[in-house]
Formats: sequence, C-alpha cells, structure tokens
Amino acid sequence: MEVTKKVSMGKKIAFGLGMLANQMFPAALGIFMVVLVKDLGFPTWMWGVLYFLPRIFDSITDPIMGFISDNTKSRWGRRRHYVFIGAIIMGISFAFMWQLHRENTLDYNFWYYLIWSLIFYLGLTIFSVPYVAMGYEMSDDFHERTSIMAVSQWIGQWAWVLAPWLWVVMYDPAWFESGDVATRTLAIWVAVICALLAMVPALFIKDESTLHDDSLVPLTIRNIGSSLNQIVTGFKEAFRIVQFRKLCISTFFIYNAFNTVAAFSFFIIVYYLFDGDAGKAWIWPTLFGSVGALVTTFMVIPVVAKLSKTLGKKNAFLISQGISIVGYILLWFLFVPGKPYLFLIALPFFSFGIGGLFTIMMSMTADVCDLDELNFGHRREGIFGAIYWWMVKFGFAIAGGLSGLIMYLVDFTPDALTQPEGAVEGLRFFFSALPILGTAIAMYVMRDYDLTEERSLEIKQELNNRKIKKKINAFVSPYEVNGDNMASILNNKIHLKAYKAIDFTDKTVEDLKSLYRNTLNHKLHGLCFSPYVEGQNTDDILSESQIKRRMGIITPYTTWIRSFSCTEGNELIPKVAHNKGLKSMVGAWISNDKDRNKREIKRLVTLAKEGYVDIVVVGNEVLLRNEISEDELITYINRVRKELSGFNNVQIGYADTYYEYYKHPRLVDAVDVVLANCYPFWEGYSIEDAFQHLRQMYAITQIVAKDKKVIITETGWPSQGQTVEDAHPSQVNAMKYFVQTQEWAKKEGIDIFHFSSFDESWKIGTEGDVGASWGIWNKKEKRKV
Repeated sequence: MEVTKKVSMGKKIAFGLGMLANQMFPAALGIFMVVLVKDLGFPTWMWGVLYFLPRIFDSITDPIMGFISDNTKSRWGRRRHYVFIGAIIMGISFAFMWQLHRENTLDYNFWYYLIWSLIFYLGLTIFSVPYVAMGYEMSDDFHERTSIMAVSQWIGQWAWVLAPWLWVVMYDPAWFESGDVATRTLAIWVAVICALLAMVPALFIKDESTLHDDSLVPLTIRNIGSSLNQIVTGFKEAFRIVQFRKLCISTFFIYNAFNTVAAFSFFIIVYYLFDGDAGKAWIWPTLFGSVGALVTTFMVIPVVAKLSKTLGKKNAFLISQGISIVGYILLWFLFVPGKPYLFLIALPFFSFGIGGLFTIMMSMTADVCDLDELNFGHRREGIFGAIYWWMVKFGFAIAGGLSGLIMYLVDFTPDALTQPEGAVEGLRFFFSALPILGTAIAMYVMRDYDLTEERSLEIKQELNNRKIKKKINAFVSPYEVNGDNMASILNNKIHLKAYKAIDFTDKTVEDLKSLYRNTLNHKLHGLCFSPYVEGQNTDDILSESQIKRRMGIITPYTTWIRSFSCTEGNELIPKVAHNKGLKSMVGAWISNDKDRNKREIKRLVTLAKEGYVDIVVVGNEVLLRNEISEDELITYINRVRKELSGFNNVQIGYADTYYEYYKHPRLVDAVDVVLANCYPFWEGYSIEDAFQHLRQMYAITQIVAKDKKVIITETGWPSQGQTVEDAHPSQVNAMKYFVQTQEWAKKEGIDIFHFSSFDESWKIGTEGDVGASWGIWNKKEKRKV
C-alpha cells in the first residue's frame, strides 16, 4: 500500500464503510441472539455455548490470518483480496445462520446454528484482520492516523445507531408474527447490505503488488503449519513492547466490562423502569442504544479526535474514560421508575467509554507498528491487529460467560414475567460497578504510556532514514577516505569467487536451531571471551573462579579464545585458556590513558614471554575511537616487538575495523598479521545482505593487507535490542548469521573469531540494549539455543 502523510477523504470514507459492516454484523448478531432464548426455547447453557465457542474460535484464527496476510505475495498486495473474499463468506453464512424454524428439534437448531456461526466467524477473521491492517498502513503521520480512525469510527458507529431499531421491527406484529420469523428475513437484508459495504475497502483502497517482495515468508503448507511458532514468537515480541501491552490490557478491561453488562440495559429498563412490562417499555430500550450511539457519532468521536491532537493520545484516552465513569455513576441515579427520559441525561457521559476507546486505541496501535519495525525489522500490521483484536474478542467471549454468571448470581431469569426480590437491583449494581472498576484499572495501566508524538516522530525519521539507504548488490562503504569513497576506488579490484550460501527460505525455526547446534558442536576457530558477570563493569577486578567457570563452559566449543585486556584480572584469561588446551589471542587495552597503556603492555609482554600468548594484539579499535594517533599506536606496537624480539613464535597485530587499515597503510607494515573487526550489523545491513557484505569486507582487507594473513577478529549478530538501519536484532537472525559465516570460514580456510561468548549487561551504557545481547550464552551463562 502506498503510505502517505495525508489521506483523501474518499479513501477515509471507503475504509469507514468497511467499519460499518465490521460493526453492523456483530451489532445485529447481538440483537438477533435474544431470539434463541425468547422465541426458540434455547436453555441458557446452550445460549452461553453459542455465545462463547464461536468467539473463542475467532480469537484463535485471527493470529493465523494475521501471519498469512502479512506474508502474502499477490499482484493485489497483501490485504485486498482477503477483505473481498471474507465479505462474501460473512454475507452468505450470516443469512443462512438465522434460518431457524420452531418445528425443528432443539438439538438440530443448536448444531445448525453452531456450524454456520463458526463459518461466519471464519469469514469475519478473513475479512477483519487484513481490513484492520489496511487502516494501520494508510498513513505514517501521527495525527493523520487518528483522523483515519475517527472517520471510520464515526461511520461505524451508525451500526449501533441503527441496530437497536431492529428490536422495534422484530416484535411489532404489524411487521412480523414473531421474533424468529423476523430474524429469518432481516438477516438476509443485513447480510446483503453489510457484505456489499465490506467489499468497498477492497475495491477502492489500492495496494502495491508484493509478488517480488523477497522479505515475505513463502506461504507453503509447511510454513503455514509452522507459523504457529512464529505467531507465538510474534506474540512474545509484541508483548515485549510495553506500550502495546498497555493498549491490550486496557482495552481488555474496558471492553470486557462494558460487554458483560451491555445486555443488562434492556432488562433494567423493562423490569426496573416498567415493572417487567415490555409493551410499556415501548422503544426506550432501543433509544438507550441508539441515542448513545448518536452521541458517540456526533460528539464523542470529534471531541476525542480534537483532544488527541491538542493534548496527546494518552491524555485524550484518560479524559474520555474519566468522563465515562461519571456516566456510569449518573446511570445509577438516573434510572428512575416511571421516568425513563432521565437516563438520556447520562448518555453523553456514558458514551465516551467505548467511543473514545477505539478512536484512540486503533491509532495508538498503528504507532506501535512503527515501533515494532524499529525494534524487529518487520511490518506486521496483520499480526498486531490480530493480537489486539484477539484481546477484544477474547474479552467479548469472556463477557458472554460473565453475563450469564452474573444473572445466575443475582437470580435473574431473562424470559420470566416477574423477577425475585433483589435480582434487578443486583443487575443495576453490576451495570455500574463493573465498568467503573474495569475503566479505573485501564486508566491506571495507561497512566505512564510514553509513545508520545515526539517519540513517534523520532521513530518515523529513523524508519525513513533506512528507506532512503541505497540498495545495491556491489559493495558500498559508508566511509570516506581523503574525500574518496572506498567503493569507488576498490570496486574494480574486488572479485568474489562463486560461493553457494545456505538458503534459509524453506527452513523452519527448528531446522535453523538444529543447524546452529551442529555448527557449534563441531567447534569454532575462535570465540571472543566475555569475562564480566552481571553487575560488574570494566573497572571491576575479575576473579579467577569466574574466569575458570566461564572458560569451562566454552572450552568444548572452540579452539582459540580472544581477550581484550591484561589488567584487573584479565591477565588470568590466557593462563586458564592454555591450561585447558586452548590457544589465545591476547590484547592489551590501549586508550588515551598513557599510564594504563604502560601497565597493559608490560603485562602483555610478560604473558607472552611466559608462553601464554599465541597472538599479541596491541590495542583494539583505538583509532576508530580516535583516542590516539597512528604514530602513537605504531610506537606501542614497535615497543612490544622490541620486547619480544627473541620470541619469534609470537605474532604481533592490532585489531580494528577493516576500513581503518585502508585509511592507515603504515599500520599494515607495522604488524605481522592483519586483524579485522567486521560487523555488517553496525553498518546497517539487513540479514539478507549481511553475509555478502562480510565477504566484501574480508576481500577489501585482503587487498590492503599486502599478502599478510588476515584474521576476522570480531563478527557476530545480536539476539535482541535496537535496530541499526536495516539490521534487526533477533535470535533467528543471530542464528542465521552464525551458521552462514562459520560454514563459509571453514570451507574457505578463514580464521574467524565469533563475537561473543556471553551476554554482558555493562555494554548497555555504551551501545544501548543491543550491546548486551551478542553472546552465544546469556548473562546467566545458559546457552540461548
């Protein structure tokens, strides 16, 4: 779909007509269901099953449909054709669902209704999940999203204005002889009209072809079958986003509480205001729903949209829900026997609850989809819409059960002429108290919601920066050297030989885990050693026990280890490694602290002379950090070389990013071996492009190395944390990168050190959340896979 800042009113109306269908179907369904008990003799337990079971089925199919919709390759895009097909299924099944006759047995009617109901809810899933995702995708503007949702909710609210009048038509003898006869006819009209309305978004909101979108997961039978794992992963990732978790929990409490008592208004009006006489009640039950919906349509939605723009979405939500609590309190006092008109005074306050909820929450969910892309690198409107509406529908299903439970607890019988003493008062109490409690909990949950307009703009800018990054197959370095781009100078010299990389397309997560474990179990060339346990920082003294414990964990999986310092206990690392039969690449940490540099070099030389060092590393990325000059660094290297002049078996090197060697050719002359840190992740390359870019990094380093041996001293991929342009941290991506690079290194005979062994929380301070998540083992020393 073409995402724009502003959306035409025509498209907003087209989307809104879909919302009218999306809300009219359940609105009519809720009214028609009374016929099952009142006219067809269904016992309350059957009514409860028919209310609960299809909605649970609906909540289960929604996430699966979200996965399918998010990954559909089609000339019509990912959503439109599903919306169209779902509209047809809904229309046909809704019409058939209500063709119930008294002369049939109760069991027959029960199973007939249940089967058609399940088909209807399947059609609703096929329609609603991609439909909602279409709305999230229509604009990337913070306020325009609220405008889209406000227009759609305004149009959709007419369902709740019109649907209550079905009560009047259904039980008017001038129209129909009974409720069941009425539903058989009215259901056809509702089905046809709503199916046509549901088709409108598919016909008039265009989407871009996804036939050539290689980022989508192929929808094979195998992948769809294994999608449950990805759906579970999607749920976990979604709920790791605190803001989305707050939206779901708040919606669950408000919507669940509202729907639990929604049907009570009819019974309160009939039995409390009119002493059980439905004839005297006349159209007052209809007016309660209809006037409330009109207030929502013409007052609540415009006011909430305005509040959102001026005060922010969170404040608009809190204010609207606070007003609704006032409405529920007023209804307790304004339900006065013989004076039904008084409750109309409370409806403008009462209507702010649900009316404000979905206008704001759908807009907020669209904002969270941007945050999800920033964190995990996917556009998953379908999954997020499915999860959000799963919470709504799951709450709706629970509400049906709670409604029956409350009526049982207060001893209220829906079809009785009179009610036991206290039964109606009990309904009144729950009618006000339960929504007040649910709304108060939701307001508490949302009190510190922090996805503000400013933060959303930052996220949008970051996403836009990624989109404008040039995508080319040849190597393009973002680094300039003396005003020249490295790629323009070296591109003609880079000739990568053919190499068949692993194709992960048809591999499940379990397949990937198996490959990962096999690769690790066959031993790596080298691992970067992470010595710091949780709570420690780089100034802390390392104990021999923690080094031995961690070294014992990694020893079966590597031949070499690499350390980065020779002070504060780090000098124990190569000793422990050698004692366990491992080779060691040992670094002296060089910085702008000259006194520490002396101590580091002195200890490094001592360790080398004692036979604990196989490759000496004088500094790590100190030029990248711009802490000392090239001349100073070469002086340190030469000092170490002089000290170790009689130890010809020890090679001397310096570790830095591969492009620093191009910028400093004298450095190549000063070392015995060229040690290159290569991170496609930090250069913002996607996991699909990362391996090819690593090969190009290595090839460039070989060109500048002047026939000296090149070792990749650091490379890896984080399992979680913030993204860098197109590079997205995840456990799946970390496994893919690990397997691909290790297989390549072994086949090509390349020495490579994987970064890193253990997660280390101290790196959050320098690299953000992503810095703490590069390990094969987590911070608790447990293997991640």
